[in-house]
Amino acid sequence: MKDMFRLDGKIAIVTGGAGGIGEALALGLGLQGATVVVSSRNQEAIEKVAQKIAAESGKEAIAIASDVTDENSIRNLADAVVKKYGKIDILVNAMGMNIKRDAFEYPMEDWDKLFDVNVRGTMIACKIIGKVMKEQGKGAIVNLSSVRGIRGYTGGNTGYCATKGAVELITKALALEWAATGIRVNALGPALVITPGTKHIAENPELARKYAAAVPLGRIGMPEDMVGAVVFLASDAASFVTGQTIYVDGGLTAA
Repeated sequence: MKDMFRLDGKIAIVTGGAGGIGEALALGLGLQGATVVVSSRNQEAIEKVAQKIAAESGKEAIAIASDVTDENSIRNLADAVVKKYGKIDILVNAMGMNIKRDAFEYPMEDWDKLFDVNVRGTMIACKIIGKVMKEQGKGAIVNLSSVRGIRGYTGGNTGYCATKGAVELITKALALEWAATGIRVNALGPALVITPGTKHIAENPELARKYAAAVPLGRIGMPEDMVGAVVFLASDAASFVTGQTIYVDGGLTAA
């Protein structure tokens, strides 16, 4: 019981692990004992993250570049990990993007970019790495959703909300379809988190107060706030949990 949240001996892939939430999740998995494979398109960035994980956790961590929108790229990632470690226990799909546009004028090329990364990328990684897990008879997948997957929002976020709603239902549908294979599929649903892409909010006191005031716990989330939920979902402590989204949102979705 005392080690039910530990991930010793587990091999974990984190896509979108180059910064922000993905980096924090990759480090958190490593600190709980997992061997972490950090992946994104930016080789230099993921190498820095892998080095940080190894230095802070004392566990091996490696960087393998991949593009979640390219099936062959993700297949090569999966093959490389299996060749080196013989298995894949955990997949965390932490990649994501947002393009804010007025709904009356929303360029469909921007809409397609959002769906390509957030939705298609999630499904490609789940499909290909899920096949490895099926052969093993077990595995844990955690997808990156958002509170915007169940609650609309203004400010040009129609496309983003739509993609995260899709991720929510991909997660539920795969959880049902793959339950008999031993693969659990869950999701993380953050509220606003301060990352390199949103640091301008934290740097503007007035704006920061505005966003914090909307959160029942009275503050904006940080990448480190996301780690506990993902460690839980990836661990044996969540062996009877599948098809769920844990909203780490300071109480935002409770209203």
